[in-house]
Amino acid sequence: MTYHAYRRSLLSAILIATMLLSVHLSCAATLGPVTDPIGVVRIPKVAPIQIGGYWVMSGADTAMGLDSKRGAELAFRDIGNKLLNHPVKFTVEDDQCNAEGGQTAATKLAANPQLLVVLGGACSSAATPAAPILWQQGITNICNACSAPSLTAPDRGPQYAGFGRTIASDIDQGASDAKYVFTELKAQTVVAVHDGSPYAQQLAAVMAKSFAALGGQVLSTEAIAPTDVDMHPVLTKIAAEKPDVIYMPIFVAAAAQMLRQSKTIPGLEHVTMVGGGSLAAAEFIEAAGPSVVGFHICYPDVSIDTMGKGYPALVVEYKKVYGETPISGYHANAYDAAEMVIRALPKVAKADKEGNLYVGRQALRDAVFAEKFDGLSGPIACDAYGQCAKFKPAVYEFVADDPKTFSVGKNPKKVWP
Repeated sequence: MTYHAYRRSLLSAILIATMLLSVHLSCAATLGPVTDPIGVVRIPKVAPIQIGGYWVMSGADTAMGLDSKRGAELAFRDIGNKLLNHPVKFTVEDDQCNAEGGQTAATKLAANPQLLVVLGGACSSAATPAAPILWQQGITNICNACSAPSLTAPDRGPQYAGFGRTIASDIDQGASDAKYVFTELKAQTVVAVHDGSPYAQQLAAVMAKSFAALGGQVLSTEAIAPTDVDMHPVLTKIAAEKPDVIYMPIFVAAAAQMLRQSKTIPGLEHVTMVGGGSLAAAEFIEAAGPSVVGFHICYPDVSIDTMGKGYPALVVEYKKVYGETPISGYHANAYDAAEMVIRALPKVAKADKEGNLYVGRQALRDAVFAEKFDGLSGPIACDAYGQCAKFKPAVYEFVADDPKTFSVGKNPKKVWP
């Protein structure tokens, strides 16, 4: 798929999702002991509490989604997969880390009238069309890894009123990345590369603006498609510009091609390449091969000493349940997203004398976003636009090309601050 085709498909998915808002949320409803402005879910006495999820579960970026899914599963496991004397049923769809996949996953989930909350996704490309589809049905969406600034911006629009996240905004990430490149790498010139996705495009724009404000020069911003294989043309063009740094917060497949092929381009021998948190995965090491050694990624600080006090125990449990250490860096954020639901639901759910449970959709959304606690990823407290996490900056460097050595903090190891 070409970059322009990718952009068209993304815009088409967003348009379809937005058009769904023309069908307004249902009017105020009363069911059992609950009245709610946008609807009430009745959960029979023996029925499960249904929670959904959507993450990338296939392709080169699977580690990001699978790691997120596991984090949420561990949160539910820690309460015995039961809440308010009802079993928890957790249904996850594959969003493929793109707009079409996000639209499809959200449409499947939203078709279930018993679904209370949806966790995910990991990719802003999927969340951008997915969140409005879910909220059109009154379903709250808590993301753990989609960091595009537009998703929690003050002007985001009412279609995102049900969306919140336990990951920091790339408004902060981009500013931090610019500071690192300018002050630590001593770069005076940068070329930014994005793949048209909301995550990469918005993060590259924030970084470029911040870098220029510090006194650096942004030579150009280049666009590729996530499916591009031959990176020689864009790399040759970049080499002619003679930048100090290539900033490329893109995803595994394209980033690996960029990194590997850059080694064959005259003029790029001494140019530093910097990626983003989407590359914190063993799959990236495998795809990039020996060229990964020395490569830096800018990423929120997920060092054990900066996480919540319960995080070390989560890592132990993760390894016990899944037979390996965490495969990416978003499991704690997903655990905290699930924890928000676990804490909020008992505050709004009401039972009748037969033991049936009733949950107001607006009430649940408001209770989820009102939660404040010390999460495993750090403090959780939402602002008016669903931004529930604070940013902690870090930069990591890959030190070995064996995928089996992947472990955030070891390979890649933290090198800043």
